[in-house]
Amino acid sequence: MSEIIRRDPRREWIARNRLHPDNAAVLAALGVNRAGGAVSEWMGPSGVVRKDPRAIGFIGPNGVKRIDRSGLQQGGQATAATTAARDSRRTVTIDQPAFLVAVVPDLTGGRLSGHDKDLLGLARRVADADAEQPGAVVAILFGEHKEEALGEAGIDRVVHLDDEFYAGFAPEARLAALSAVEREMTPRFWLLPDSPLGGADLGRRLALRLGERAATGVWQVEADNEASLGWRCTARGGAGSLDIQRPLPRVALALAECAEPVDETRHAAEHLTLTASIPTTLSRIEDLGQVAVDPAGVALAEAEFILSGGNGVKQWDAFHHAAKVLGATEGASRVAVDDGFMARDRQVGATGTWVTARVYMAVGISGAIQHLQGIQRCDKVVAINLDPGCDIIKRADLAVIGDSTQILAALVAMVEQQRGGQRDAA
Repeated sequence: MSEIIRRDPRREWIARNRLHPDNAAVLAALGVNRAGGAVSEWMGPSGVVRKDPRAIGFIGPNGVKRIDRSGLQQGGQATAATTAARDSRRTVTIDQPAFLVAVVPDLTGGRLSGHDKDLLGLARRVADADAEQPGAVVAILFGEHKEEALGEAGIDRVVHLDDEFYAGFAPEARLAALSAVEREMTPRFWLLPDSPLGGADLGRRLALRLGERAATGVWQVEADNEASLGWRCTARGGAGSLDIQRPLPRVALALAECAEPVDETRHAAEHLTLTASIPTTLSRIEDLGQVAVDPAGVALAEAEFILSGGNGVKQWDAFHHAAKVLGATEGASRVAVDDGFMARDRQVGATGTWVTARVYMAVGISGAIQHLQGIQRCDKVVAINLDPGCDIIKRADLAVIGDSTQILAALVAMVEQQRGGQRDAA
């Protein structure tokens, strides 16, 4: 019998054509390795192992990992993998910590912001430096909160103070509460976000109360055996033009991206109650509420709610009206900017402005790779599009399939009706 390997051109063609109805069966017959339920490698007719370049995690001949544009990594399979990774987090319980690291997050909108999670990652790094004598991270939360994943953010203990006199801008009342925590728990470090939302002001007040020289603008810490507390920090100085290194003091105000957020462990987030009562102080500051700000005057990089339009928007007057009614800052894709519908400073993406909005609503945007890069740090993405298979739909936390003009009109009508009902009730 001849030892010449016979080739089946038809079967090879079916194996290459992933749209053929018999593609899965032929690959199953040839396949020896599967990744994510699909064959990624199989033995060719000449004995050479062939690889599927569309498989998840495919490494090219130059050692470069290919970008998957099919949506398998960003879509359902990625969601399943992310859920599995989240469920496989290692549970950590610290019953008798060697010391405490107190964190006071801003908790904007009742939820942990990206800055807060970076700060908790920094606290976790300091607390877990010594594996034999680990510390515990204590979070002091003021007011009502909606966060349900405190343990996944790296918090071991929670002190929740939800009395009404802590709501709004109440630095004196909050300082009295932090002083009570200091007397009762004596944390080794106090970490607060260096942000204009309250952390910067409260941190400086706390440092003055404790008689400490606070470190502000901290963006990096590293172990230092010669420092009194065992750590050295690098902070921004000279209006951000130079770095200052000094031993890490007890009170530190850290910048965003000071550390990686916690993503591998799940902690107890045990609720604690202060045994001693907090003295009520007569505040000299009265909070008159938030001042109304025109969303159109807010820079994209600082906006928390962005309504962004793309090539799918056909009635721009209705789009501008919807942004005004919703109180959103307007953004746009590169196509909309190039066509002259929006100004260049409103372009979102890698070639425009990188945004960190809490809610990003994309209307008629297909989702080019540069645009997806620019919105990767947004907390929630809402997509309105006619194409259910476009990339922005796969990235979105909430997707609405339909005509953008009709959907925006219905949304505006609903908001106006709700506001009208509230005025009537008042």
